[in-house]
Amino acid sequence: MPDRGALPGPAELERLASTTARTAAALVATAYGRPQQVDRKSSPTDVVTQTDLHAEALIRARLAEATPEAGFLGEEGETTAPGARLQWVIDPLDGTVNFLYAVPLFAVSIAAAVDGEVVAGAVIDVLRDELFSAHLGGGARRDGAPIEVSSCTSLPSALVATGFSYHAELRDIQGEVAHRVLSRARDLRCFGSAALELCWVACARADAYFQRDTEIWDRAAGALIASEAGARTELPCPENDDLLIAATPGVFDELWTVVQFAAA
Repeated sequence: MPDRGALPGPAELERLASTTARTAAALVATAYGRPQQVDRKSSPTDVVTQTDLHAEALIRARLAEATPEAGFLGEEGETTAPGARLQWVIDPLDGTVNFLYAVPLFAVSIAAAVDGEVVAGAVIDVLRDELFSAHLGGGARRDGAPIEVSSCTSLPSALVATGFSYHAELRDIQGEVAHRVLSRARDLRCFGSAALELCWVACARADAYFQRDTEIWDRAAGALIASEAGARTELPCPENDDLLIAATPGVFDELWTVVQFAAA
C-alpha cells in the first residue's frame, strides 16, 4: 500500500477529475440525440444507455493510467480495489433520462475520495461545456473562476431545486414534501441532474437543493463543490431519512425543517 505522500494532492486530483470529465463529456456529446437504451435497473424509470457504459469505461481507463493505485466506484461498473486509499467515484452520465429524451441537461461527475473523505471533484454540463470543480479547502470554481453561493437568507425568497426517487412508493411521500416546499419557497424546480443542481447552488443559480434516495456517485462531486462555495450541506444517513441538502446558510435551517417527513 502506497504511503500518504505517494498519493496525488487534492489540487492535482481536482485537475485529473476535471480533464477526465471533459474528455468523457466529448464522448457523451457525440451521442446526444441518438441514445441507445441498454437496460432498466432498479425500476422502469431507472435506465442505462450505451453512452453511460462507454463513458464510464473511458473514465476508468484514463484515471487508472494516471493513478494505478486507485480503486473505482461507478454507477455502471463494478467496485474495484475497495481497500485502496484513493477511490474514484464516477457518474458517467448524470441525467440519463434527460439524455434518453434529448432534454439538453445532463452531466459527467467525477469525485476523488482519500481514506473515505471526498477531497476533490468535477462536474461538467455536457452541452454547455461548463465545468465546475473544487478541492477540499481550496474553494470552488466554474471554468476556473471562483464561485460562491447566493446571499439569500429566507426560504420565502429562495429558489429551491429537488429531485425524485426511482421508486414509486417513495415518490408519493416526496410529492407531499415538495408540496410543502412549494407553498413556502419562492419556487421549486426539478431539472433531473443532482450533480448539476448542487453545482447551481454553488454558483447562485439556485438557493437550495434537497433530495432523498440519491447514490454516492450522484452527489459526491457536487456536494463538495457546493460546500466549498459556501453552502451548508448535510449528506444522507439513516438518522436523517436519507436526506441530501445543500443551501445558503441563511436558508438551510428553515428548509431542513420543512422537508422532514414528519413536518406539519
